[in-house]
Amino acid sequence: GDVARLERAISAFFLDMHIDKHGYKEVSVPYVVGRSALEGTSQLPKFEEDLFKITEESHQCNGEDAFLIPTAEVPLTNMHRDSILEEADLPISYVAHTPCFRAEAGSYGRDTRGLIRTHQFSKVELVKITTKETSKEQHEELTRHAQACLEALELPYRKVRLCSGDIGFSARHCYDLEVWLPGSDEFREISSCSNTGDFQARRMGLRYRPAVKEEESQQKQGGGKKKKKAKKPKPVLCHTINGSGLAVGRTLLAVLENYQMPDGSV
Repeated sequence: GDVARLERAISAFFLDMHIDKHGYKEVSVPYVVGRSALEGTSQLPKFEEDLFKITEESHQCNGEDAFLIPTAEVPLTNMHRDSILEEADLPISYVAHTPCFRAEAGSYGRDTRGLIRTHQFSKVELVKITTKETSKEQHEELTRHAQACLEALELPYRKVRLCSGDIGFSARHCYDLEVWLPGSDEFREISSCSNTGDFQARRMGLRYRPAVKEEESQQKQGGGKKKKKAKKPKPVLCHTINGSGLAVGRTLLAVLENYQMPDGSV
């Protein structure tokens, strides 16, 4: 009914904001990926118990074990695995809206009712591929783009910089955005924006070639100067950044709780 329509409207609102205002390119990605893709973004081998694996007897993905995606970050980042990009093409900014599938191993008994913790949920994911020099700036920008979604909906939230003990396996710097939920009288995570540096790029062979700069060298040809190109630079590792922009189910919950009127209407 109306709640399902509201969820769809929230998804479209986020996508349009990131595409039209923030300059991301929308991508339609697969929901099933192979083992090597998950190893590239570092969900495997450490977090295999949190994933939904498709049995080998049923299907494989390009000859590998197949899994349902835990986040669109996996197929988006792996679009350029084993590639050498040009510096002039960076940063690359992608956005995708997908269902996400997680076993939530180790969370038994927590949030067993409602929309907070489910095995399948919808999320708008942001991914940036950039250089080492612009990595920090792009991470801050992606985080601001996620914040803009909450601010546009006028939802109360806070931004938390995580300490090293709470940061994910692959990240070097992470912000959590937490939205206020009156029903439980607490802030709950609605986005996690991570800078993984060159960690994922190293695992998936994602590199870029620095731009060639022209330099002037003295040539004794008629006493003039002749421009010549510098030696072609060697490829270097990209930096990858990702974050939710936002988790749709939790946004739906936050809208319903923060905008509910005394008569029950929203």
